[in-house]
This record gives sequence, C-alpha cells and structure tokens, in this order.
Amino acid sequence: MQTEFTVTTRGPGLYEFTGEVAGWLAGQGDGLLTLFVRHTSCSLLIQENADPEVQRDLRNYFHRLVPPSSAPEMAYLSHTQEGPDDMPAHIKAALLPVSLSIPVLRGRMRLGSWQGIYLFEHRNAPRTRNVAAHLLA
Repeated sequence: MQTEFTVTTRGPGLYEFTGEVAGWLAGQGDGLLTLFVRHTSCSLLIQENADPEVQRDLRNYFHRLVPPSSAPEMAYLSHTQEGPDDMPAHIKAALLPVSLSIPVLRGRMRLGSWQGIYLFEHRNAPRTRNVAAHLLA
C-alpha cells in the first residue's frame, strides 16, 4: 500500500505530520512503514514532539553547523546561484536522513511516547514538500 503526503512549509524548521501518517495507517495491519522525502534540500526526522524548544534548538544548531553560503566561512562553496540557503540545505540533507522505517502493529506506528515524525525544512522560502509512504505488510 502506498500514498504520498504533502507538507507545506513556511521556511526553515521542523514540521510535524505524525497525525496524517497515523490517519492513513488506521485500520491497517502489521508491517513496516517506509517514508521517503522526494526533495534534496530537506530531511525527515523522528524527534521529540512534547517540547517545541527541541525543534527550535535543532534548527538553530544546524544553522550554526552549516551557515548560509554568504557567511565568510562558507566562501569555498561554488554552488551559490540558487541563493545563500541552497547549498547549505543540500549539505544538511546529506547529514540527516531522507527516509525513515517505522514498525507498524495493528495499524499503529510503534513510536515512543514523545516521538513524532517531522519534515525538517532547510530552505528559507515556503515550499510544498512531498513524502512518499509505503506500508509493506
């Protein structure tokens, strides 16, 4: 069984879509869910969904780890024609997962108590992102 989720972003940050995935899985049986983001400048994460400070701290950490190409320490980058956030977004996507595997039991993801599924947007402008989903029973 396959579908695709659309996640609309407003710029850099983590966007939770656990509820949409859970709704699609409801009524299904056991299996392994694979999620795959179909873009090269964002990532997928399973992360804490109880305290929004976690998402803010992650965003700030990765911005500090990989600053915009306009920052002096990033002067070595050559792929800059798509803006100062583009190549850093590709680097972040190379460091972070673009796919996730989640066990499913009786139509429910086996996530921990405080875990949620997030698209981690690395670009500055709003985007519409697509995440392919495949449940293998």
